[in-house]
Amino acid sequence: MNKPQALPLQGIRVIEFTHMVMGPSCGMILADLGAEVIKVEPLAGDNTRKLLGSGAGFFSMFNRNKQSLAVDVKDPRGREIVLKLVAGADVFSENFKPGTMDRLGFGPAALATLNPRLIHVSHKGFLPGPYEQRTALDEVVQMMGGLAYMTGPEGRPLRAGTSVNDIMGGMFGAIGAMAALAQREKSGRGQEVQSALFENNVFLVAQHMMQFAVTGKPAAPMPGRISAWAVYDVFTVKDGEQIFLAAVSDTQWALFCDAFGFGDLKADPRLKTNNDRVNSRDWMMPILRSRLADHTAAELSAVFEKNGLPFAPITQPEDLFDDPHLNATGGLAPLTLPDGRETRVPLLPLTLDGERPGVRSQPPRLGEHTRELLAQAGYSAQDIDALLSADIIRC
Repeated sequence: MNKPQALPLQGIRVIEFTHMVMGPSCGMILADLGAEVIKVEPLAGDNTRKLLGSGAGFFSMFNRNKQSLAVDVKDPRGREIVLKLVAGADVFSENFKPGTMDRLGFGPAALATLNPRLIHVSHKGFLPGPYEQRTALDEVVQMMGGLAYMTGPEGRPLRAGTSVNDIMGGMFGAIGAMAALAQREKSGRGQEVQSALFENNVFLVAQHMMQFAVTGKPAAPMPGRISAWAVYDVFTVKDGEQIFLAAVSDTQWALFCDAFGFGDLKADPRLKTNNDRVNSRDWMMPILRSRLADHTAAELSAVFEKNGLPFAPITQPEDLFDDPHLNATGGLAPLTLPDGRETRVPLLPLTLDGERPGVRSQPPRLGEHTRELLAQAGYSAQDIDALLSADIIRC
């Protein structure tokens, strides 16, 4: 557990009605930065707790530093509990289908009447418009938003290898919440913030849209693209190992040639500038691959690092637990999984006054904080026991 530190969002209370990745990512960011985040869950718990396969890590990753309130919001007594908490909250965050919060009485207009200072953050598939009623998933918007086309080889659209839109959509929700909180300091009033998967994906591929605007030529998928840099590729070297190597400027090209004794290539007028080398990739790259093939990945890494040249091993996610940089800089924090096993988890990729915002509390057990939160809201022990007996809450 990281040593507690003064964090910028201490004193901010967030009521979170979220599941899966996008909404919980927003809440995790706000919680890591010091906000009190109350995760409202159904009595059966967030379904993310039970996911298998590629979803098995969702709950543990995106729900640290939060409190769990398990309540049946379809019952008027359960809704009353939430409304009491919302009355004193700063942010309400949700990622359900359009209309769901309105039907429960938790829509932006209703909550603004109850608490005019409230920031209402909605995480959606699409911002308001023709698509807003569609059901969206990260993969859906990657396909329709050009990212899958750019990731896969020609004719084989391929989703990115992580939940990029969900996570970034949650990040933009958090950015919007913090912007609205800053504006509230001036206006005294809250507002509605919306973040959406599709628009987030469009933002991710905007550089390729602008490439077309500038050049008049469609961007090619990444595996078949014409790179902006001459040496910028994965090389297969000794013993079948792979390594990414790059030389993206004329200075780096000269350093690269000097480091490996490629004086003939350095002097070749056809390879004088980066653009010359890009145009010569068809014959230049086979030469480089042949000359580097007998080196080990470790040898190449050492030479590239010594000369300040970009390089990278080809790493699998599980290898990162042993990454020396992450371990030396506190980038991984201890975390207890729901089954009690100990592991470590990546922290937010930023520092505040030289410190990484850490894990102050573990991902909560279902209903772990229900009794405490209801007591804070004015419910007596007898009231809480009665609600528990009536299956309105879970503790």
